Amino acid sequence: MTTFIMTGRYSAEAIKRISAERTTKGTKIIQQHGGKLVAGYAVLGKNDLLIIVEFPGVSEVIKASIALNKALGITFATVPALGLEDFDKLVGAKS
Repeated sequence: MTTFIMTGRYSAEAIKRISAERTTKGTKIIQQHGGKLVAGYAVLGKNDLLIIVEFPGVSEVIKASIALNKALGITFATVPALGLEDFDKLVGAKS
């Protein structure tokens, strides 16, 4: 599984529908696309949400991101993340 960080912004309409049920629905959408919600945070600034997820690959996280936008009105920007231990191994390896 690959770790991804997704930052989300609510649309004006989506803000009107914020609820705990929406969080449950979002988690189910992630699971339906082969993913796992690791952690989620409401944040201040240019983004409203930051979630850490795991997916088998890029195509699954793209499909989930589109499904989340359609169902919840939240637009996500997504980047892969590599744990520091794995990063250190990668950059410390001699070629």
